[in-house]
Amino acid sequence: MKKKVLSVLMCAAMVASMAGCGLKTPEAPAANNAPAASSAAKADAPAPAASGDAITLVYAEVNPLDTIVGQTGTAFKEKVEELSGGQIIIDIQHSGVLGDEAAVLDTMLGGGGTIDMSRISAFALTSYGGQKSKLLSLPYTFVSREHFWNFANSDLAAEFLAEPSENGSGVRGLFYGEEGFRHFFCSKEITDITGLKGMKIRVSNDPVMNGLVEGLGATPTVVAFNELYSALQTGVVDAAEQPIANYKSNAFPEVASTMILDGHTLGAIQVIMTDEAWNSLTAEQQGWIVEAGKYASDFNRQLSEGAENEVLEQLKAEGVNIVEVADVTPWQEATKDLIAEQTKGLEDLYQQILDLQ
Repeated sequence: MKKKVLSVLMCAAMVASMAGCGLKTPEAPAANNAPAASSAAKADAPAPAASGDAITLVYAEVNPLDTIVGQTGTAFKEKVEELSGGQIIIDIQHSGVLGDEAAVLDTMLGGGGTIDMSRISAFALTSYGGQKSKLLSLPYTFVSREHFWNFANSDLAAEFLAEPSENGSGVRGLFYGEEGFRHFFCSKEITDITGLKGMKIRVSNDPVMNGLVEGLGATPTVVAFNELYSALQTGVVDAAEQPIANYKSNAFPEVASTMILDGHTLGAIQVIMTDEAWNSLTAEQQGWIVEAGKYASDFNRQLSEGAENEVLEQLKAEGVNIVEVADVTPWQEATKDLIAEQTKGLEDLYQQILDLQ
């Protein structure tokens, strides 16, 4: 595969444009918060390729590199480049310079080859015909991290990852990870579930999230992720939801200083790759990608819980209003109709996920 000059030019233009909007330069990955990604080449690894022979795969990431997902992407990149001896280079375009998840997916599914890979939320494919993937984002599906990883390491997970390629979407899932449970945060002080009623809550136009917000008596409001900070600052929306680490890394506490720990969804993620890019690789090169994916998934598992707990303590120390939820029953009741609606025809498959706890 040739290096994608067009994508590099596009990225440079978008970075310049976003710099004018006052976005902060992301910090370097916090190495002390994570298991070290391997950088030493194996003794039997391929010899380094000449730079002109290297294959460059453009990898889109909406979050900064110091987040859980950013560090997971870096671990994947380093392992691919180690295993391939430099034959494959992963070019991580982070902090949303290639657009939000919807824009990235539009580009990948539309063809053209400017983005080869991306880290996306597991539910992001729902709007593109991913019937199985939406089950992972239904509220209160996963009762714990262990429950999720039981799924991620099961044969069922492989079936879910294959769905977009099998249905002709033009992309395939490589591996799963997670970035912690997702919680609501808002610019107004609240003490319980009733406080969200009547609020305008940011969504990404996903049917599951829309249904969840409506079930809480709030109004779902579509806002691109890279516009969320200003939307909270100006009152376009009153609230949003993210995993704890992303909440801090994107400076949301500055404009929405209350977070209620409802844990409505585990932030399941997956890394996807276009079929076009995958099919351009040799069987050996595909094997390196798969092996690196397994490594990055394990890296993510080790990183996520510890990093989340550390960030939560930092937020408390910085004066963020953290609201504990002692009883999730009212939240579960508010989502019953949504779950029944979204699992129609998939009840048996959904039950298989529930049984993995």
